[in-house]
Amino acid sequence: MSGEISPTGKDSSLESSPELRASHTDRDRVVDVLRIAAGAGLLTADELDERLEAALSARTVSELTALTADLPAVSTSTGTAVAEVKDVLRIEGIHSGAVKRMGRWVVPRRLELSTTWCEVTLDFTQAVITQDTLRIDMNTAGKKLTLITKPGIVVDAGALSLVHSKIKIRQAPDHETPIALRVELVGTTTHSRVVVRPARRTFGQWLLRKPMSLPAGD
Repeated sequence: MSGEISPTGKDSSLESSPELRASHTDRDRVVDVLRIAAGAGLLTADELDERLEAALSARTVSELTALTADLPAVSTSTGTAVAEVKDVLRIEGIHSGAVKRMGRWVVPRRLELSTTWCEVTLDFTQAVITQDTLRIDMNTAGKKLTLITKPGIVVDAGALSLVHSKIKIRQAPDHETPIALRVELVGTTTHSRVVVRPARRTFGQWLLRKPMSLPAGD
């Protein structure tokens, strides 16, 4: 899977179940982390071989976690360590200005939104993603929450309670892109709007867009 991953390749909810069975995808993610760590000089060739063998034969998530417990989170796109991942990021605001998370911000394992008449924007297009699930617990009232996505990021609002509120979800075209992050919205929002949309194309991207094919002539 492309993008950023955590050493365990699992979200915190799964890590809390140590005997959870590991899948082929789980093993592949850990193998990627081990190879990147070896390339960065964090593991010797012998250590890499030993851990790769253990990863490929691991039966549970806890066995995989042990193989990367002493390694930093890494990005498979850049092959470098990323900033420390927070278990919980809390955003609070009452009648305050707009709150924005944009650029290369590190997506936490869980996000708590507690806002009243405060507009919040979460832009995931360049965010550092270190796990495959993000739970956003919402206790919001007034204004708008905007989530800006990209291919590979999907948003599920099935557990979100709307009180005199509206939600509009427009997922980014997948283009057969594997899911890199699933965002789950839970909690309650009152007298507000939730907007999920893909990033808008820049003027240069618009100019380079693929032209529509013309019908064949007779």
